[in-house]
Amino acid sequence: MAIAAHCRETIMFSIFSKKDERKERPEGVESGSLLDRLKQSISKTRAQITTKVEDLISGEKKIDPELLTKLENVLLAADLGPRTTHQILEAVRQKLERHALGSATDLKAELKNQLLHVLRTLPSSDGTPSAAEEPRPRVIFVVGVNGTGKTTTIGKLAHRLRQSGKNVVLAAGDTFRAAAIEQLGVWAARTGSEIVKTKSGGDPAAVVYDALSSARARNADVVIVDTAGRLHTKSNLMAELDKMKRTAAKIIPGAPHEVLLVMDATTGQNGLSQAREFTATAGVTGIALTKLDGTAKGGIVVAITRELGVPVQYVGTGESMEDLVPFDAEIFVSSLFD
Repeated sequence: MAIAAHCRETIMFSIFSKKDERKERPEGVESGSLLDRLKQSISKTRAQITTKVEDLISGEKKIDPELLTKLENVLLAADLGPRTTHQILEAVRQKLERHALGSATDLKAELKNQLLHVLRTLPSSDGTPSAAEEPRPRVIFVVGVNGTGKTTTIGKLAHRLRQSGKNVVLAAGDTFRAAAIEQLGVWAARTGSEIVKTKSGGDPAAVVYDALSSARARNADVVIVDTAGRLHTKSNLMAELDKMKRTAAKIIPGAPHEVLLVMDATTGQNGLSQAREFTATAGVTGIALTKLDGTAKGGIVVAITRELGVPVQYVGTGESMEDLVPFDAEIFVSSLFD
């Protein structure tokens, strides 16, 4: 449906029926397979951490400074980062001084406990609004630099929400690239979501306005706003993002309710530096970590939590629509060690 004032259009694609959703994912399938999917996705990180830790502590080796130095190198190689690694090893040293670690098994258990301690310090969310949450719709802005898998992550997130019975509106706010608008349209069709878009080069804030107005009129549950892939150093693009956020707040009180930063796990500490700047300037509330299955440096999950104070909400475990799963600290650590 064309909107003459801004040359924008709103397209409603067919919505999946509940019957179709049950066929696609039987009840309980995801919860039963999440551990296996996480294990598979972090197999390279597991080899980097667990295998080398096992080699270090195998047999009756004494836990001494030399062993801890080697352990430090293993944790740094997995991209836990220097601060997080120092925190974990300092806790280990304190227990050694109290003679609370008497064996290699104790050391391995302590490593698990310390990783969980870091990851449990922040709440997690899967972005699904509860029935009691007001106002509706819930507005999620998705930000990040080009190449991290931002638009694909939006599509996967829309699929998750649609599978849980939510009505989803996608806002094509990345108006700088015609390909981004087209790609989001494909995901809208695949997930049975509504999409609000404009021509390439249009005003992103106007797209936000139309998308939220349409969502409110249709009583939609969630609006996911795609934004132009931008570097935090580009002040004009960051100013545009602020304008989009202000526009959202005028239509829906408190919007955006979440700002999800998409990060590429393969970038390691370089990605962490970018994320730190985004957190400071864009009001990031959660992280979606993509390509976790393609790196041996999955320890970046722990570093993000420890150094940014922002929870990892989702991790990408593959390329299919189902391969975006809510992050779970205990399952993640169990996938590494058990």
